[in-house]
Amino acid sequence: MNQQNALSRVPVKQLVKNAQVKNMIANVLHDREPQFATSIVSIVNSNRSLANVDQLSVIQSAMVAATLDLPIDQNLGYVWLVPYKGKAQAQIGYKGYIQLAQRSGQYRAMNAVAVHEGELISWNPLTEEVAFDPMKKVSDTVIGYIGYFKLLNGFEKTVYWTKEQIEAHRQRFSKAGGNSPWKSDFDAMAKKTVLKDLLTKWGPMSTQMAVAASKDEADPDPVNIEADETTKDKQAEDLFNQVSELPQESVKEVPKENTQSEQTTAKTASKKVNKPTPVKAVEKEKKEPATEKTDDVNEIIKTVPNETPDEEQTELLNHWGEPVNE
Repeated sequence: MNQQNALSRVPVKQLVKNAQVKNMIANVLHDREPQFATSIVSIVNSNRSLANVDQLSVIQSAMVAATLDLPIDQNLGYVWLVPYKGKAQAQIGYKGYIQLAQRSGQYRAMNAVAVHEGELISWNPLTEEVAFDPMKKVSDTVIGYIGYFKLLNGFEKTVYWTKEQIEAHRQRFSKAGGNSPWKSDFDAMAKKTVLKDLLTKWGPMSTQMAVAASKDEADPDPVNIEADETTKDKQAEDLFNQVSELPQESVKEVPKENTQSEQTTAKTASKKVNKPTPVKAVEKEKKEPATEKTDDVNEIIKTVPNETPDEEQTELLNHWGEPVNE
């Protein structure tokens, strides 16, 4: 834990180079880890308020988007990283919720729009029936937001929030103050509020949707960097490295048996050198030390298993050590 406290103060641009952090990201993103790390650094550079919070929480919040397979580019509006009380939080945008809903394959249509003065004809909170006509718009003043979806099985639902309801929600749940996307993109956050309420109450809840709803605007879960090091893949890598670093014993050469082809090669080689290489004795099964070489021709030949003396071998050994005329 002390290591994590130390890492939390390391700037993100250096933190993403830490071996343990790189391993944590790679466990989720695999070969996309370098691109993801670059994106995090870019986000912090563009939002300096993130540089003043727990730097591990910035990465942990970004990992929420990674596990949901949502882009973390703040300009796209799928996920925002927002500083709050010394840490970073992941806030999922309405585009992120639409993306997750589409993956379930159960939605025929879905949308969220701002309602301007004159466009809302009627609204029944009980039946949730809304009469909306964008052609009746009389000004750019927003009075509310509508969320709507229709499933493939025909079920459909509509939700309408007044501007006052949205504002009350913002004041209650917005934690980041001036650093919140509520300040920079109020409409997008209002649409997100309506869609999240609509999908989590009435829509089919996929696993990803449930994770998104629980992680949205929540403090990031603490990540045990040391625990991530002990994943199976990491253990295998460490084991390989340990084996590679062990001192390697020298390999004792085991004398080879001289085959007929090797003896023929030896005869050819003897014509190019003045002194041929002596025939090596084969180690006996009982690992007895090699005996001193005998000069007897038949005894030397017997030391080669499965070999019988022939005229060529005998002739070669009888002229052992004699100079060769080239």
